[in-house]
Amino acid sequence: MKNEANIVIGGKAGDGIRAAGEVLGEIFNRHGLFTFVREDYQSLIRGGHNYSQIRASSDRVWSQYSPADVVVAMDERSIDNHEDRLGEDDKLIFDSDKVDYDGEAGRPMPLSSMVEKEEGIEVMRNSVAIGAIAHLYGLDLGIVEGVMEKNYGKKAEKNVLLAEKGYEYSEENFEKVIEIEFPEDKEIVPFLTGNQAISLGASKAGLDMYIAYPMTPSTSILHFTANYRDELGLTVVQPENEIGVINMALGSAYAGARSMVGTSGGGFALMQEALSMSGISETPLLIIECQRAGPSTGVPTYTSQADLKFALNSAHGEFPSIVLAPGDPAEAYYRAGEALNLAWIHQIPVILLSDKHLSESRMSIEIDFDGVSPEAEKRAESPGEDYKRYRFTEDGISPLARPGTSDAMVKVTSYEHDEYGYTTEDPEGIVAMQDKRKRKWEGIEEDVKNRNPLKVHGEDDSKDLILAWGSTKGAVLEAMEILDFPVKFVQPIYLKPFPSEKVLEHIESAERAICVEANSTGQLADLIRKEVLEDVDERILKYDMRPFDPPELAERLREAFK
Repeated sequence: MKNEANIVIGGKAGDGIRAAGEVLGEIFNRHGLFTFVREDYQSLIRGGHNYSQIRASSDRVWSQYSPADVVVAMDERSIDNHEDRLGEDDKLIFDSDKVDYDGEAGRPMPLSSMVEKEEGIEVMRNSVAIGAIAHLYGLDLGIVEGVMEKNYGKKAEKNVLLAEKGYEYSEENFEKVIEIEFPEDKEIVPFLTGNQAISLGASKAGLDMYIAYPMTPSTSILHFTANYRDELGLTVVQPENEIGVINMALGSAYAGARSMVGTSGGGFALMQEALSMSGISETPLLIIECQRAGPSTGVPTYTSQADLKFALNSAHGEFPSIVLAPGDPAEAYYRAGEALNLAWIHQIPVILLSDKHLSESRMSIEIDFDGVSPEAEKRAESPGEDYKRYRFTEDGISPLARPGTSDAMVKVTSYEHDEYGYTTEDPEGIVAMQDKRKRKWEGIEEDVKNRNPLKVHGEDDSKDLILAWGSTKGAVLEAMEILDFPVKFVQPIYLKPFPSEKVLEHIESAERAICVEANSTGQLADLIRKEVLEDVDERILKYDMRPFDPPELAERLREAFK
C-alpha cells in the first residue's frame, strides 16, 4: 500500500497559500515522514494564482510530484489549474461558499462560513483545510496544533480551533484518502529551505556579516539571518542597492570580518566591477547567487539554471575564483560553510549558485550541524612595520593582517600593486603580481579535489549516464526510481575548478551520456565539452521556468536511452 501523500493547495496571492504549505509540510515532517514542499507564486501582492505542492512519504523524497491525491481550491482558478492532477479516487476540496463545482472528485466544504462562524478572518480558511487534510491522512491533531502554535504565535488559538472544526467536518463528510503509517522511532529531522541551510552553514563556518539588498529568490536569506542574527552571532545589513552591498562586504572583509552577500542575476550583474576588485585586492568574499528566470527581469518568481556561464566568466580581468552549486538543502548547508572557508583560505571570491527551486523549496534533511566549522586562513603572526600585504609566496597566498594591527600598515587597492600594496605600472612588477595570483590555482585545484567535487548516484557500473547539476538533482533521483532499468547519475558540485578527470572517466565508460538542465542551451553540457573535449549524446532541457517533474523526466530519459 502506498505510504505517501501528495497535496496541492491553491488560491490567490493574499490567501496565505505559501504559509499553509509551510505549516502542512512541517506537520508531515513532525510525523516522521520525509517531506518536500514547493511554492509556486506570481510576482503579485494580491490576485493571480499561487499554489503549494506538499509531498510526504515514509521513503526519502527529493522533489515534488505532479499527480495529487488531494487538491484544495480556494477559488475557481485553482480548480481549472489543478483538477487534471487528480486520479479516479482522488479528492478536490473546494470552498463551496465561493465556488460552484459538480465534478465527481468534488468535496464541497463551506470554508468561508466556517471561518465567519468562529469570527475569524478569510485567510484562516487554510486552517480549516489543514484540519480536513489531517483527517484524510490520519494525522495527529496534537501535532497539528503544536505546529500551528509554533508558527502563528498569538494568533494560534483561533487557527487551532478552526483546524479542529475542519477535522470534524471532514470526518463526518469525507472518506479517508489513506491511513498513513507513521514511523514510531524515526528521529524528527530538520525541515529547511535551501536558503535557510545556506545561512546556517555559512554561520557555522564563522560568518560575521551578511549584507544584501532584497531580490527574489535570495531575499529569504536576508529575512532569516536578520530574524536570527543574535542566535547566529551575525551583523546583518541592507544597503541601498547591490553595488553598495558588495562594496560594503569588501570593506568589512578588509577589516577582518567573514562576509557574505546574496542576490540574483540582476543584482549579480551590478556587482561585477567590485567582484573584479575582490580579485585584484585578494579580498575574501562569498557571493550567493540565487538564479531566477531571465534575461533582465524575466519571470522574477520562477526558477532557472541559466546563470552558469555568467558565474564562470564573471568580472573583468584575470584572477582565480571558485564556482560551486549544491543540489539540495543538506548540500547547501555543508557547501556554504565550505565555500566561506575556501574564500578565506585562498583569499579569493567564491560564488555559490543556487536557484529559486533550491532556495525556496522546503525539505526534510539529515545533517550533522557540527560537520561545518571555521578553517584557519594564513595569518601574519607578527607583521611589524615591514608588513607586505601582497608578499610573494610559493603558493601565491600572502599572510593576512588586520588593519589596526600594531605597527603594521595594511594596504588594499584596486590598482595593480607591489608587495606592499603601492600602485605600480612597472612591466616586470605587473607580471610578477599576476603570476603570484595565478600560483593560487594549483592549491585551489588540489584543495577542491579533496572536498568531493562531484557525487555519483545510482548504479556505478551502468552504461547509461545522466549528468546534471544544482537543484535538478532531486528530479533526476526521483526519475531514476521510476525507470525500469539501472542508470548512473554524475552530479558535479564544483563547476570551477571543474572535476574534469573524474567526469571524463564516467563519460568514457558510458555507452550513452545525457545531460539534464533547466536552461535552453545546455550550459553544463557546453562546459563539459570545453573541459573534457567530449560531447554528451543528448541534452534534455526545460526552460519554461518550472522545475522538472519526475514522471515527465523519466519518460524523456527513457526515450533518450533507447
